[in-house]
Amino acid sequence: MNKNSFIALLLCLGATPMVSAENSASTATTNKVTQPVVPVPVDQNAVRKWQDDRFGMFIHWGPVSLTEKEISWSRGKSNGTPVEVYDNLYKKFNPVKFNADEWVAAAKAAGMRYIVLTAKHHDGFCLWDTKYTDYNIMNSPFKRDVVKELAEACKKQGIKFGAYYSPPDSHHPDYPYDLTGAGHPKRAKYNVDAYNRFLMDQTTELLRNYGPLVTVWYDNDGTVPEFYDKNRGQQVINNARNIQPDILVNNRVGAPGDYSTPEQKIGGFDIKRPWESCMTISAHNHWAWGGDKDGVKPVGNVITMLVQCAGGDGNMLLNVGPRPDGLIDPAQVEAIRQVGDWLKLNGESIYGTRGGPYLPTSRYAATRNGKIVYLHILKWEGDTAKLPPLGAEISASSLLSGGKVAVENAPSGLTVKVAPADQKSPDTIVKLELKSDAMALAPIKPVVAVKATASNTYGNEADYSPEKAVDGDPSSRWATDDGLTHAWLRIDFPKPTVISSVSISEALGKRVRNFTLEWLDGDSWKPILSGSSIGADFRKEFRPVTTASVRLNILEAVDGPTISEIDFGTP
Repeated sequence: MNKNSFIALLLCLGATPMVSAENSASTATTNKVTQPVVPVPVDQNAVRKWQDDRFGMFIHWGPVSLTEKEISWSRGKSNGTPVEVYDNLYKKFNPVKFNADEWVAAAKAAGMRYIVLTAKHHDGFCLWDTKYTDYNIMNSPFKRDVVKELAEACKKQGIKFGAYYSPPDSHHPDYPYDLTGAGHPKRAKYNVDAYNRFLMDQTTELLRNYGPLVTVWYDNDGTVPEFYDKNRGQQVINNARNIQPDILVNNRVGAPGDYSTPEQKIGGFDIKRPWESCMTISAHNHWAWGGDKDGVKPVGNVITMLVQCAGGDGNMLLNVGPRPDGLIDPAQVEAIRQVGDWLKLNGESIYGTRGGPYLPTSRYAATRNGKIVYLHILKWEGDTAKLPPLGAEISASSLLSGGKVAVENAPSGLTVKVAPADQKSPDTIVKLELKSDAMALAPIKPVVAVKATASNTYGNEADYSPEKAVDGDPSSRWATDDGLTHAWLRIDFPKPTVISSVSISEALGKRVRNFTLEWLDGDSWKPILSGSSIGADFRKEFRPVTTASVRLNILEAVDGPTISEIDFGTP
């Protein structure tokens, strides 16, 4: 048996061969696991319970909160914090107002069923009393084990606790990449196997000392796939599962794991593969504390995100970024509390449900449980909402919030009528009781009547075609080539249509800086409205116009414009 085959065998058995820290990049690459690693199966009952919970709190926190800049990514960047300053922030980190019980109470008030804390982000700083590195909270002025206190508070208040752990580590000398450099260049010296043992030792420490954990939420900054291939990643997952059989592990450590993690976007409808969208409460999509001017998203937007996640059969992990003094900002606490108030009234349509049968759109979503379908109507045309045919017989219908609803279930489509006085913002929930099992219904795609064309499509790829902006699916998007600063998107209706409002959602932050919305009058484009930004939830009413074509003309953008949805309303 040659040396490399022997190393591969040791790795498959869970052992770590002695490899010099002086390894070159080429030598370290040969130490990848070469034989398939058999996955330790996930506990499907644990998966179902996690899906039933639907809503969790993500917490990004650490010494970086002192800077009001983004965690890890601001380290050494031109607009961030110099490396020597960033790496010594922990010496001034003293969050004396940190109270684990208050954090957990805020999550409970929000209707969240679990918490995931950044125990270690890409910067390598650890929020627990680890014996594997001195770069941890016990060597800060605070000298308290944050992970321990939060895990204990979760147990006391009946909230599940999970740990975020970043395999990328800018502090550990054996990690192969310099995370401060452009393009993440490889270090001259590193040791993948030694680092892998460090990672698994710390994971073991978290599981044994702070568990049981609902999940280990590994992360990836783009450098993981190159050396954490499927086999090595599966080793990491197996290590966690051998310690705690019902642990869930996500998909960011090389192997597929138990669930997918779309980031800052709503996942696509999927009732086969579990998933969880990680989103931010920050108005500027900040993960760590962004300062007093950061702001929060409107509560209605957060509720809509949660509904669309549940409608797609996914969870939502909503992030808060505590302040450097240890408090979660009151504006963030108040916003999530209002989401909790909404869930107290409407939680039966979220918790313990599965997504569908209607695929979620910007206008509606649906969840189901047993013989019940919950229609979540997000946009109305006056007193009416029209959906594709349900394909099942309805025995009764009602509004969760009270009031009257009329439902016509015809082969041509499902029509729901609710007087404006009984409609609720942002979501009117119609409870349909069926005569058969709602879970037996096949997924129902939206009917898209409009057509879309554009001046440019990212890489000419079908996945980013202009039709993605009008397909009703919030998880898809029209995208343009990187660096593009001007583009247009044209929407053609099947016949002249009266429109009086528009909803637009940018997919990747506020890239648009100047735009006009125009309607086609004969052979001439005429302006309807203009603006200097769009963002994730642009809504505007205007004087009604009758037209067969509308154009979003993006005159200036900081990067390639990308739109997830554009939708029009009638008077």
